Amino acid sequence: MPVPVPRQRAIPAVESGQAQAAFSPGGPSGEATGGPAGAVPAPRAATTPVDSTTNLMLLVIEDDPAGSLSVPEMLDAAGKPIRIRTARNLTEAERLLTDDVHCILLDLALSAPGRAGDSEDELATLKHVLRLAPRHAVLALTASGDAERGAEAVRVGAQDYLFRDELDGRLLSRAIRYAVERKRSDKAERRLTESKLRAQENARLERGLLPTPLLEGSPLRFAARYRPGRSRALLGGDFYDTVRTPDGTVHAMIGDVCGHGPDEAALGVELRIAWRALTLAGLCGDELLSTLQQVLEHERESEEIFATVCTVDIAPDGRRAGLCLAGHPSPLVARPGRPAELLPYENNGPALGLLPHARWPRMQVELGAAWSLMLYTDGLIEGHIGKGKERLGQDGMVDMVRRQLAQGLQGEELLRAAVNEVRELAGGELADDVAVLLLDRTP
Repeated sequence: MPVPVPRQRAIPAVESGQAQAAFSPGGPSGEATGGPAGAVPAPRAATTPVDSTTNLMLLVIEDDPAGSLSVPEMLDAAGKPIRIRTARNLTEAERLLTDDVHCILLDLALSAPGRAGDSEDELATLKHVLRLAPRHAVLALTASGDAERGAEAVRVGAQDYLFRDELDGRLLSRAIRYAVERKRSDKAERRLTESKLRAQENARLERGLLPTPLLEGSPLRFAARYRPGRSRALLGGDFYDTVRTPDGTVHAMIGDVCGHGPDEAALGVELRIAWRALTLAGLCGDELLSTLQQVLEHERESEEIFATVCTVDIAPDGRRAGLCLAGHPSPLVARPGRPAELLPYENNGPALGLLPHARWPRMQVELGAAWSLMLYTDGLIEGHIGKGKERLGQDGMVDMVRRQLAQGLQGEELLRAAVNEVRELAGGELADDVAVLLLDRTP
């Protein structure tokens, strides 16, 4: 035999003066306080919140024709009467289960519809009530000494159980308050758990949508830093990718969809995946960007949405590269013995989605034997400096990176320091998404 649930110990010890005079409730649809019940609306999804101005409402479900079940008069913790409503069957209970009911007292001896004499499931009535009222607190009423059945009722979903012949105002009022608070706590905990699970699911999804560079066989070193502007998000409208094609060319791309919401993030992922597929299919430069613009035009929600893109294709020997800019800031290159500087941007074409049949010239740039190439989105340069209106800008970013390179920073450390300093200059989190990509070649 299972150990009985410590029923009375689980009930809070907070007390107020309780009237002990017992009485039987009124007719089948009457309330012990507040007069007879009139027309009752259909059941609703949630109970009325309990506060200092709310009278608790108890719905008693029992079918003893002799009316031997006597429910005592009760007061809540604030000394206000606990209202009582009675139902003689589950059909009537469903009609009386309005949104002002906070707790249900169910006689386990009541038969569930279509289950009279069903010995295989003695708790069928309770299960039916729990399905009928999933958001209400439920107290199970069982025969004296039948602790095993009461414990099983709690396991099935009731908040507590009581013995029929031990009902009194003090015990029952405490049990009602306890059951209502426990149900409210259970709902809050469930909502928190569901929220955490959704957040974990979203995090796994967004993390899976971030790119994995395909650089096998390349001597270049890769590093990236990504910080979305959306609160508690892992993915924003910025996107980047890097792949190495069979001829040894390393292709890198970074882009920015206007806006910061989940729709922009989804569009950024689509553009990144399309870029990778087109690159692996052999497209490059103007031909690739023209096709990418078609993808944008088909996938965007409105004609006002556009995207800036920067693409770089680095020759197999690593000494030169082709550069295409579609409304995007020019990359920064750092070489030994020379100050870091921006690559040429005179032939910058329009952002994708702005002009039909646009063209994006491919510029040839010399990199040399050793270099670091940094691609970035405008979130890195458009942050404010302090509380004023001055922004960091490209010149400020170049000076910052020069100083950090002089300190010996490189790779992941350089990107982390750059993003952190931009945040510090802005006085906190940046409003825009930030993506930074770094490729290094050593002789």
